Amino acid sequence: MSGIRLVGVLGGMGPAATVDFYGKLVEETAATCDQGHVPVVIWGDPRVPDRSLSLLGGGEDPTPYLRRGVEALKQAGCEVLAVPCNTAHAFVPRLAEEAGLELVSIIEVTAEALAADGVRAAGVLATSGTLHAGLYANALRRYGVAAIEPDEPGQRRVMAAIGAVKSGGVRPAHRRALEEVARSLADRGAERIVTACTELVLAMDGSHVPVPVLDPARLLARRVAGMALGAALTG
Repeated sequence: MSGIRLVGVLGGMGPAATVDFYGKLVEETAATCDQGHVPVVIWGDPRVPDRSLSLLGGGEDPTPYLRRGVEALKQAGCEVLAVPCNTAHAFVPRLAEEAGLELVSIIEVTAEALAADGVRAAGVLATSGTLHAGLYANALRRYGVAAIEPDEPGQRRVMAAIGAVKSGGVRPAHRRALEEVARSLADRGAERIVTACTELVLAMDGSHVPVPVLDPARLLARRVAGMALGAALTG
């Protein structure tokens, strides 16, 4: 089992998205037995203050809570850090560097995948904090991909759907709203729709959208599995 790296998952933001990510990590691992899967430590603390509200200037700074989780994962022996929360990436890179953990950025992984597919413009469905911080717009720009974001009414519908997932109250109306916003982004030139909030994939049916819908959580899981097991597989 030499060469396998212990992965720390900084989760709880929110709980359903963390569960979804771990399921995808299992699915993206080419294992034939228990021992072939990625060893993981999950820190699931839902008490982390709202990342989006903080970025918008109306909420508590989540940094101390995030730092506590990162440090706990480091102390547990983790080497690789995965954070299945897009908005948290406005805070986490510095904390990962402080702790000496290798962060696999869900945003960078997604930008790389879009560029590799030759995408020139992508629609971004995300929290208002993620959009305000320019997390995807800036990353996509570095790869030559334009970010197309919802208008204000559309963004309100996106945030309502995210809140519904967090509260366990997703309804057909939320799914329809996301599909309509995604179609509007496609009408404006988006060649892909990025569900750039890990709750959104739990509330959206991409089969009703005219362009492919990209799931950053699955891309992150695939990259993490490769990094954690790569040395063992090649060794």
